[in-house]
Amino acid sequence: MGLFNNYYMNDIRVMFGRSMRHVFRSMDTIITVSITPIVIMLLFVYVFGGAIQIGTENYIDYLLPGIMLMTIGSGIAYVAYRLFIDKQRGIFERFHSMPIARSTVLWGHVLTSIISNGISVVVIILVALLMGFRSSAGIIEWLSVFGILGIFTLALTWVAVIAGLAAKTPDGAGAFSYPIIFLPFISSAFVPTKMMPTGVRIFAENQPVTPIVEAIRALLSNQQVGSDIWVALAWCVAIIILAYIFAMRLYKRI
Repeated sequence: MGLFNNYYMNDIRVMFGRSMRHVFRSMDTIITVSITPIVIMLLFVYVFGGAIQIGTENYIDYLLPGIMLMTIGSGIAYVAYRLFIDKQRGIFERFHSMPIARSTVLWGHVLTSIISNGISVVVIILVALLMGFRSSAGIIEWLSVFGILGIFTLALTWVAVIAGLAAKTPDGAGAFSYPIIFLPFISSAFVPTKMMPTGVRIFAENQPVTPIVEAIRALLSNQQVGSDIWVALAWCVAIIILAYIFAMRLYKRI
């Protein structure tokens, strides 16, 4: 059993290294992923921020959690695209003919998504610091924030795996991410939900982005998190389980 685990982990390491090399050879991917969230952040802080009543002086502090989620939503589109390209080029069949565990091919893409999206989030945070973002969070709170973002990335990445394996065209592989990117707009990411019309407010308060945003916002401001963090984790874990099951079923058909 131990020998099997060693081989399995080595296979994952090889697949992860292959996928990460593709990312580092086209660093424009990370730059492209970051551009749209940065533009939206600049727009809302310097154009709309003064007109939005949020109860705090520094709007960038309120806005940043939602922007980080948008960044991850932008990045997962590339996971689906790379999986689609591998499928179209017959890369999966080539790997399946080798003495490696089948699932490690997918895990290489999944781990690459977590790392590359983490880099993009760090870029967003650095830009936010230049724009005046400040946090009273300690090390534990920051680790908790990155933990939530990592689980959120993992959840969306398995959704991206489904899109990449099921898509018929490259555009179709990445199109699924558009609703995810704009979902923060109908949440508490930009304005408090109490300012929304009743129907919109009900949707905003009962979709996954709002509790995730609220949990991250509380951690960054070093405030009591409350039940938001558990609701956020429940959403992420549920998405991971369901998406993983469907993704593996699709993968077995290849």
